[in-house]
Amino acid sequence: MPLSPEHRTRIKICGLTREADVDAAVEAGADAIGFVLYEKSPRYVDSDRAAALAKRLPPFVTPVLLLVNASTELLSRALDAVPNALLQFHGDETPSQCEALERPYIRAARMAPGFDLLDFALSFSTAQAMLVDAHVEGYGGGGQVFDWSLLPKQLPRPMILSGGLHPGNVRDGVIGVRPWAVDVSSGVESAKGIKDAVLMRQFCQAVRAADRQCAEAA
Repeated sequence: MPLSPEHRTRIKICGLTREADVDAAVEAGADAIGFVLYEKSPRYVDSDRAAALAKRLPPFVTPVLLLVNASTELLSRALDAVPNALLQFHGDETPSQCEALERPYIRAARMAPGFDLLDFALSFSTAQAMLVDAHVEGYGGGGQVFDWSLLPKQLPRPMILSGGLHPGNVRDGVIGVRPWAVDVSSGVESAKGIKDAVLMRQFCQAVRAADRQCAEAA
């Protein structure tokens, strides 16, 4: 989807586990906060913990629940716990499985040479956005940058750029890819699941600086 030069890139900070980190992410300027409901992740929180953290969010900051091949029971608990959450599917979920909940969702796509992102996006035509990440072993984000030249110039759904982003490279990502939004986790951490308030602020500042540069260049 083509973006105007004045587009404000949205910012999602994912994998939060502590109250102080949620507050710092909001203060830094995050538009969305992600909670990982995948037990094998070092950033895992259960539904009750995600609900407690999500209650700290002010209006217009969106809670996002990251799910990987979740059971029906887990999905039910998660939706009851955080009823206003946007869902983010990172596993092998099919279009019909994502649509069955009748809730807004993001679909993650793991980029690798030969992967047809356009075809993948068309098959998930009801997704709010496509989150593009590096292809790594296992599920969830791997904190690795992929080759951004693999990305098509346009997608039928908004694109969220993810994968190894941090304050030092997100400006290049915003300018080079012009995504609808960016997603960061390990790139703003002092340890797995422990966010760094300074890095989150620097990340958000770098995104805003990139937006200004794009607007000035137009």
